[in-house]
Amino acid sequence: MPPVSLFGPLDALVGDHIEYVLLAVVLANFVTRALAHRRHVRQAAEGGADAMMRFLPHTISNILLVLVSFYYLTLHHHAGIVTSVLVLGLFITDFFEFEARKVEARRDIPIERPKGAIAASLLTLTYAAYQSIFFVIEPAWQALV
Repeated sequence: MPPVSLFGPLDALVGDHIEYVLLAVVLANFVTRALAHRRHVRQAAEGGADAMMRFLPHTISNILLVLVSFYYLTLHHHAGIVTSVLVLGLFITDFFEFEARKVEARRDIPIERPKGAIAASLLTLTYAAYQSIFFVIEPAWQALV
């Protein structure tokens, strides 16, 4: 358990494994993003921009990702601030990518993948993986540094 416990029982249960929880939520966000994109393409084909709606599991995944990154910030300040900035960037990018898909549906052009959100997700995944599974590359890192 961390020396300073802001959230008491939650810190005792999750505090030591928060990096893995963060990695799992980032990966779940990838899955929901793919499902949301498929749904948006189908909705645009069936009813145009007016039929497109946000995908609830992806919205929940985004909110959960923000909450987990803020909780991580309370436990590990430096890594948490970096993660929170990356996640907030991803959250904002996701918001505008949905609006861009609606514009594409209104203009009757093919719906593209959310490239900006995918890039932000990959960056977030890279950092979360670095924080959680660093032990995999630690021997090589120790040899270099």
